[in-house]
Amino acid sequence: MTTPEPPAASTDPTRGRWALAGAAVLLQLALGAVYAWSVFSKALQKDGNAFDLSKAEAALPFSVTIAMIFLGTYLGGRVQDARGPRVVALTGGVVYSLGILLAGAASDAGDLWLLVLGYGVIAGFGLGLGYIVPIAMLQKWFPDKRGLITGIAVGGFGFGAVLTSPVAQALVDRYEQVPTRSFLWLGLAYLVMALAGASFFRNPPAGYTVPGWRPATTGRVVESGRDFTQAEALRTRQWYLLTGILCLNVTAGIALISVMASAAEDVAGYSAAAASTLTGIMGLFNGGGRVFWGWLSTHTGRMTAFLAMLGLQGLCFLVLPHASMAALFALLAAVIYLCYGGGFGTMPATAGDFFGLRNAGAIYGLMIVAWSAGGVVGPLLTAWLITGDDYTTAFTTIGVLALAAMALPLLTRAPGEAARTAPRPAPAE
Repeated sequence: MTTPEPPAASTDPTRGRWALAGAAVLLQLALGAVYAWSVFSKALQKDGNAFDLSKAEAALPFSVTIAMIFLGTYLGGRVQDARGPRVVALTGGVVYSLGILLAGAASDAGDLWLLVLGYGVIAGFGLGLGYIVPIAMLQKWFPDKRGLITGIAVGGFGFGAVLTSPVAQALVDRYEQVPTRSFLWLGLAYLVMALAGASFFRNPPAGYTVPGWRPATTGRVVESGRDFTQAEALRTRQWYLLTGILCLNVTAGIALISVMASAAEDVAGYSAAAASTLTGIMGLFNGGGRVFWGWLSTHTGRMTAFLAMLGLQGLCFLVLPHASMAALFALLAAVIYLCYGGGFGTMPATAGDFFGLRNAGAIYGLMIVAWSAGGVVGPLLTAWLITGDDYTTAFTTIGVLALAAMALPLLTRAPGEAARTAPRPAPAE
């Protein structure tokens, strides 16, 4: 009589990777809540409370946040490639939350510097540290679903503001005289979410592969087949072309985001309440676009996806200033938000295709300079070109810029792709 052998342990190397994706989304939801700033901006400008800030003063903390993101992603990308994702993500989550908590200590207009330091400098830097980590980590776990998984990773960031906005509104209504007290509760919530998510982060083991998957060297998505260092990537023209594509995509989308509520009122006749509601709904398209375009780019090809994103935004911007029908305005805005988010969902996978995954954090982290640049240029250009309640010149200019930017994806191919696809010379006779 033989003793039956115990069942063999699972040898599937991909086991548990979807749980890591869930942990990454939890961290990104906390970080993406920073985009709920419009709720606080409005409260800080309200007459009769302890702040009563001007529009420019109320916009300053968020502007500093966007500027600081690049510094965080640059450093976080380099450190996580060397030290692993968990320590960087935990540090980023803690720094981000501490910055929000510090902003909660501001009591009146004289403490504007504290808002800028806490919400802007410290939280913005921590946000950048944490943001880049799940993008690079999940690409290593999901080389077979790179477009979809990066879309999911940054989709959580896009949805963060959608979930936070109603909570933030309830808090500022409660702390009407000193709305910054809301940051004390939110900072604690962000800290719990960030620590809970980042604690599970880890890179796949050495030699990790997905059974049955092989890097694509032909077809719609082409991979370079090698791991570039950051210095090597910066010596290729492809890095600058990709950064330019991301910058122009951000410039177009954020140009509308920066004036969404006022444009809805002035162009399509929305009431102030309806415009505010519409702005919140558009956040769903921002988040959804990150997942949708990331997934779609795997089937269409990355550059085809970027051509479509830029082209759709360009056409929508040309029509938008004339969209006096509320439904048409909402539809055009939804497409623009969808494409804006899509750039963040597709570019990390594109960078991984072009430059490999070993140093993905450092290489894509440096590309985030496009986010900071576009986040400044888009709103400033739009504000400069708007005349009263006439948005025609501003939106037409952005539309033409987006259509012209379609030249960049047409010029961009993965390193080595041209050599692989070029016809071989005939042998000498």
